[in-house]
Amino acid sequence: MHHARWTPSRRTLIGTTLLVGLSGLLTACGRPPALKTGPIDIGPPVTGGTLRIGFVGGGAADTLDGAIATNLGDVARAINMYDALLYRDDDFVLQPLLATSVTSNPDATVWTAKLRPGVKFCDGRPVTSKDVVASMRRIIDPDDPKSGAASLGHLREVVALDEHTVEFRLSQPDSALDDSLGQYSITIVPEDFDPAKPVGTGPFMLQSFTPGQSTILRRNPHYWGDEAPYLDEVELLNFNDTDALINALLSSQVDAVAQIPAALAEVIGSDARMQILNSKTGMWLPFTMRTDVAPFNDARVRQAFRLAVDRDQMVEQVLSGYGTVGNDMFASFDPAYPSFPQRVQDLAEAKRLLAEAGHPDGLSVELVTAPIQAGVVEAAQVFAEQAAGAGITVKIKKMDLTSYWGDYLNYPFSQSFWYTRNFLPQANSGAMPDSPFNETHWTDKEFVALVQRARGETNEAARNRLIEQAQKIMYDRGGNIIWGFANQLDAYQSYVGGLVPNATGLPLSGFQLRRVWIGEPA
Repeated sequence: MHHARWTPSRRTLIGTTLLVGLSGLLTACGRPPALKTGPIDIGPPVTGGTLRIGFVGGGAADTLDGAIATNLGDVARAINMYDALLYRDDDFVLQPLLATSVTSNPDATVWTAKLRPGVKFCDGRPVTSKDVVASMRRIIDPDDPKSGAASLGHLREVVALDEHTVEFRLSQPDSALDDSLGQYSITIVPEDFDPAKPVGTGPFMLQSFTPGQSTILRRNPHYWGDEAPYLDEVELLNFNDTDALINALLSSQVDAVAQIPAALAEVIGSDARMQILNSKTGMWLPFTMRTDVAPFNDARVRQAFRLAVDRDQMVEQVLSGYGTVGNDMFASFDPAYPSFPQRVQDLAEAKRLLAEAGHPDGLSVELVTAPIQAGVVEAAQVFAEQAAGAGITVKIKKMDLTSYWGDYLNYPFSQSFWYTRNFLPQANSGAMPDSPFNETHWTDKEFVALVQRARGETNEAARNRLIEQAQKIMYDRGGNIIWGFANQLDAYQSYVGGLVPNATGLPLSGFQLRRVWIGEPA
């Protein structure tokens, strides 16, 4: 576990307002001079109790439908109330969940899922292949497509072969369909599912829900796992801003908080009552340049903007060192992630490219940002400072969350965030012409052809070569500035057990709360 040294710098200034707001509480805590090196021993798991989790965000649009989860609260509800057929474990390895196996025919046009026998929904009804068929049809419903529809657009037919066997018949080969079926949004629900009265197979079930405020989940008495959840209840609490969130943690109003600012990790972690969960992930916070509008419709301009970034400085100042440098390609945990020469800041070359593209006197652009994820607004501020050296004037337009998301696919230059995914699912969601979140409006024909070939390639080595070629196109002329991969930083009270580093990028051990318990220091 790496802890960046706490030294005065611009990252300190970035968090000044928050730190000032917390100074009284932090002083009252009487923190020791050194940061703890790891979790304390609270003994073996204990059954019972309520875990209170705080996070920033949420509002009137909060949902109980795991298939359309977007914000942190939605995702926490989705993972704990429902299950997918497969899931990604702490090391980002695909593992069985409701399915014991998901396998394909030789050309990857037909996939077969074997369901785990004996699984029941939280209302006691058995899960059958008919529920899986209904769940998939619900997700890809053309009149009301859910979040996972983009990766299942080639699903021609879903057939229940028997009570525990489901066949997925595709209109084109897809060697990574199992990866898509492992996304948390591909929830398996009953045939008669009603989001207003949600029924799932997850470790917890709904007790109460007030959008934008709180959710109470209670243990599912019919949970199928080898070990039932330790907790009786989980309470998910919304907070309006990070200051209020951290204050709630320090005043013991909550037991754990999702996503703390990197600049506060040392300060909070030095409180004897607190622990920091530091997970290395493939989460990325890109700057997105629309490749179909000026000035970013010129690849030379896009490359100049990438060369304006000092990536090491960005990781140090924005993430306080809690992250790794990026190279303008996503899917860093994918076995096919290539090792091209590391792009570094080159202001002279950036200026040359801008001049060649018709901007000899530099360029002025508006960067639209919002606090959509810890570090995003800070990254905008640091980028503006760095880009000035290349003759790029960046005017930051900061919006509130609701306004930002309302039009975010249309900004010429803005920001986004993505959790850990492998290349093909990520391309399906955000880099193809028909992707629902194609933030850069990327329509490169050579890239599209390579992705389509990779989807249909069942030989792993050959598929990885195709992915590397596609990544090279992104590296050379893509619309994302991928400057780094952020660690996921959460904080919790020392009496909380079962939280471990998790590579998915999702907070608090990937929100796998069935493993968490409330104990006492041994």
